[in-house]
Amino acid sequence: MKRPDQRRPDGGRIYIVQIEIASCSYQGGRDYNEDCVRHLEQNGVCVVAVADGLGGHGGGHIASSITAEVITRTFFKTPSMDPEFIHSLFELANIEVVKAQTPAEMMRSTGVALFVMGSQALWGHAGDSRIYYFRDGRLIYQTLDHSVSQMAVFSGEITKDEIRTHSDRNRVLKAFGEDGALRPEVSPVFTLEPGWHSFLLCTDGFWEYILENEMETDLTESENPHYWIHAMLKRITGRVPRDTDNYSAAAVYVKG
Repeated sequence: MKRPDQRRPDGGRIYIVQIEIASCSYQGGRDYNEDCVRHLEQNGVCVVAVADGLGGHGGGHIASSITAEVITRTFFKTPSMDPEFIHSLFELANIEVVKAQTPAEMMRSTGVALFVMGSQALWGHAGDSRIYYFRDGRLIYQTLDHSVSQMAVFSGEITKDEIRTHSDRNRVLKAFGEDGALRPEVSPVFTLEPGWHSFLLCTDGFWEYILENEMETDLTESENPHYWIHAMLKRITGRVPRDTDNYSAAAVYVKG
């Protein structure tokens, strides 16, 4: 049962919901793991970020770490469910990645983040790291990639499932570390009605090897996010080639 527990910064009540989080991050067949997963949760306030570093030679891990750390820690200092505030977090992370770049290492990162405060949630993303939202075990929303492949879907050249094998699937159109404004995509705030809400945040190295209906199947058979991640990983590890990209994910269960 949800219950009033503490005050928000604006004086309103935060209603506590049950939140469980599980995550994974694997190097795959690459020389470095340039993905980063971070999450913070306390008293019904939660932030989860998954970032995929770009740049090679290990430099991408700097960009992904900065992205995930800036978003999670800055949000948790003064949590707010204002979409403009979330937008500013992403822009701040972009600025910090640019500051860390050098002429020899122009690393960048994609990123996706989920924010929960009591019975409210929203998310933001840039690039092709995704968030999937399930209600009572059924997929009801997924983000659209900022990528050349996604544009090919919009133009009718390929189907959405063909993104996974498209020749331009690694060409992203937005990433942290770009000069100028990042202009991330941020969702409106929405209310988590009583029930079971599940979120999957993941890099392209993860979602490329598991279909959405398989995510649903594994979700309905998993009593907690740890089991859900484990079930999906069993599918993925049986499919990835030896030279596969890093693959990382965070699973979040919210019950209220």
